[in-house]
Amino acid sequence: RFAYDPEEDAYTCPAGEVLRPQGGPNKDGLVRYRAPAKACAACSLRPECTDNKQGRAVYRHPEEHYLEMARARRGTEAYERAMRKRKVWAESPFAEAKRWHGMDRFRLRGLERVNAEALLVAAGQNAKRLLLFGGHGPKKPAQVVALRPQTAAHLGSRRCRRTARGGLKTRRNPFCNTLRCYLARLSPLPSAGEAASQTRISTR
Repeated sequence: RFAYDPEEDAYTCPAGEVLRPQGGPNKDGLVRYRAPAKACAACSLRPECTDNKQGRAVYRHPEEHYLEMARARRGTEAYERAMRKRKVWAESPFAEAKRWHGMDRFRLRGLERVNAEALLVAAGQNAKRLLLFGGHGPKKPAQVVALRPQTAAHLGSRRCRRTARGGLKTRRNPFCNTLRCYLARLSPLPSAGEAASQTRISTR
């Protein structure tokens, strides 16, 4: 096992030779540490270690110490408890976002747009959980109106037609389609008679 010394920024091999860094990080962000070729050539552990004529090399990421801290916590009670919580609280929402909200691939480009798309999906997931665990549905009248699917009267309005032409295309957006179907099950669309009465009231 190669021991790393953070103060010297060097590795020490089982035979006691020191491996020092050579150059900066490569394209993968790893720094190469290499032992002297002469020391490796005369080492009794060479057959079990390396056949490289330039000597044994070890690669390290500049932030490897974070991984070492995580490995040191592995197997502890706190680590196992955190992993159990992650399986329930983190992995399930990630799988839901990928399977039901089209998050296997972002449709937008750029850090700001990607963050906005991810936050939009997360907001939809939180809305579903609010309806599921928040007392079996919205309690305030404003929440009922805000979460109710669009009515036939609204779908025929000038503003809605203008939004459909130049705004968010809900037919092609899996997030909007999934959330709209979910809300429709909680609050079904009005019947033809109700929609007609709402249209007459709105035109008076």
